[in-house]
Amino acid sequence: MSRPMNSGSGSTIKESLASWSDLAGLLRGGDGGAIVPVVIPRDNRGLKWMVLVWFGLFALFSALMMAIDVAATGSVTYALLTVPTMLAGLLAIIVAGLWWWRGSIVEIEEGTHGVLTKYGAVVRAIEPGRHYLWHPWARVDFVVDTRTEIPYTAPVLACPTRENVPLKSIEFFLKFRIIDPVRFVKMIGASNFDLVLSSAVQDAIRQRSRQVNTESAHDLRGSNVEDMRRLLNSRLEKYGVTITGCNIPDVQLPNQYQQHLATRERVAKELVAYEQEWGLTRKRRIDTLLMDIERSKKTRDAKIVEVNASLNKARKDVAQMLQEQETEAQRVRYEIETKGRADLVAAENEAKAQQRLATAYRDNRAVLEYELARRRLDVGSSLAGSAPRPVVVQTEPGSGDGSTLSTLLTAQLLPRVMDGAPRSSTGSAHEHGSEAFDAARGSVAAAAERQQRMSEDYQRRQQEAMSRQFEQGEGYGRR
Repeated sequence: MSRPMNSGSGSTIKESLASWSDLAGLLRGGDGGAIVPVVIPRDNRGLKWMVLVWFGLFALFSALMMAIDVAATGSVTYALLTVPTMLAGLLAIIVAGLWWWRGSIVEIEEGTHGVLTKYGAVVRAIEPGRHYLWHPWARVDFVVDTRTEIPYTAPVLACPTRENVPLKSIEFFLKFRIIDPVRFVKMIGASNFDLVLSSAVQDAIRQRSRQVNTESAHDLRGSNVEDMRRLLNSRLEKYGVTITGCNIPDVQLPNQYQQHLATRERVAKELVAYEQEWGLTRKRRIDTLLMDIERSKKTRDAKIVEVNASLNKARKDVAQMLQEQETEAQRVRYEIETKGRADLVAAENEAKAQQRLATAYRDNRAVLEYELARRRLDVGSSLAGSAPRPVVVQTEPGSGDGSTLSTLLTAQLLPRVMDGAPRSSTGSAHEHGSEAFDAARGSVAAAAERQQRMSEDYQRRQQEAMSRQFEQGEGYGRR
């Protein structure tokens, strides 16, 4: 809630005396620019209702006496006054009771607490709502605002900094709330609390200003003052007050120092202006250099494009030439491979022919060996026909020709018999057999020699063909 404050010298706290109808206005709006957290209500009850009580008692006592007199003397006058006097006394007592009942009603507004006293001593705090004070000397002497966070400003003048330079002023703003109205009223009161709070704030502000340099005094504005709040709470909690928040909204430097700061600011502004001008000049130069660099890049890119085009053309020509050479090499390779395959096929065919010829030679050799064996048999038969024949002389066992004389005579007759046979036929047969055997053996040797020569010739041609292919860098099966 807003409260009027004296912005020139800070806030002022006081307590005011007012009727019950003006309590809300004072607690919410203050009094003459001062903060009023405590209001002393005027007690309008008094003891005037006791007059009616005594009058009623007197009337009742008078009516009683008149009734006794009427009963004793039979006076008609007292008989007529007894009833009205009794009714007047009862009515006075009833009015006094109503007056007492109405005067005992106390209504405490929401957000406030009342301090109940009896015979001038503080008894307790009364919660908001309607209360009945039946005791004549029980009253609410104070109504304290306990819900509102009350704003308070305290400008502190001539606060020295770390260099002992007195600052012009430091404005301190805080919000406090009364949490224990009985303790607040009994221990300090609103007016005294203003002095205590102002002194505590000044002490805290001066301690803080001693910790900063003059150049950084403006940094106090909006700085963290939580330590100051804790310090103030530690000092004010015994009065039933708590500080809910605080800050430093403004710091004013001395006039001379402000002139120095103004000069520094002017120099700083000129420096900033010069830096901006230099920045613009540097930017223009940088832009010019960048434009030159861009032009150089474009020229370089154009030359690179030309070089790349020439390089691509050269690569294309080289690729085409390599393709042609590769095609020619492929053609030559195919020719070599074709020729090699043809030579290989021819060599294989010739090898097969030589193999077949060797097989034929082998078969011919077998035939020749058979013929040679047959001729050997013929020669053997011829030789066997011309060989000397044994002569068997058979004698009878009982003739007696087995003597030595008969054997001698037979041995002398045999050479003569053998000499009589023709010698020429035996010699010619022997010579004919020798010639046939020699001829057969010569033909076999000639056939073997021819086969050996053909095999050596085949191997030699095979080696030449392989050497020629390897010298040309081709293999039999390569494509």
